Amino acid sequence: MLDPELLERITARRAELDDLEEQLAKQLAEVRAERDELAIAERVLERVSDQLADEWASAAPIPGQVGGRAVMLIPHREPDADESTLPPDYQRILTAVRQAAGPVMAREVGEAVGVDIGVKAKLEPLRSKLVRLVNRGWLRKLPDGRFTTRL
Repeated sequence: MLDPELLERITARRAELDDLEEQLAKQLAEVRAERDELAIAERVLERVSDQLADEWASAAPIPGQVGGRAVMLIPHREPDADESTLPPDYQRILTAVRQAAGPVMAREVGEAVGVDIGVKAKLEPLRSKLVRLVNRGWLRKLPDGRFTTRL
């Protein structure tokens, strides 16, 4: 004959294990769903990163040729970069902007470096150089069109 108390304990334990199994099955389903979402996110991130890398590569400036070697005439500014890596006329432009009392217009830089600012055809190449320095991280252009040094 079976002990009713022992039978009751077995039934109660089976019910506890059934509940635990249900909870674990639910957790397992949630874990699998999250892993699937992460795998999708990883694929999307890789795809977007590849696309951005392609866009950046196509937007990268084309280096010039010096002595048969490809070099960028106006390099991007790096934390340890020195102005001496720039051509002399760009160094003079940076010096003029740095020595100004504050943000300057292209005209003011032209006066400082000796460009005939009365002739628009001579001022526009200077403005182009200023913008190139901005694009490479050496200078900053304010919304009002004035130029200043990077912080």
